[in-house]
Amino acid sequence: MFLTNVLLKKVKSKHTMVLMESMVSGHKYNVFRERLADKLELVHFDPWIGQMSVYKERKKIRSANVKRFTEPT
Repeated sequence: MFLTNVLLKKVKSKHTMVLMESMVSGHKYNVFRERLADKLELVHFDPWIGQMSVYKERKKIRSANVKRFTEPT
């Protein structure tokens, strides 16, 4: 392998944008997570039903370079 192949290789991003969907109402929103982390499943406020519900990760939207990454709450 030549040194130029190493220098020209594209760097993978550390984060991905994923689509979160409510299991109760189907409400969706986007959130960032680390690329190598497991799929997200969290409890978040659902505005369509007015209370907390379980959200599951549905699909990966795109890779992203996030300067300040915070965990979803």
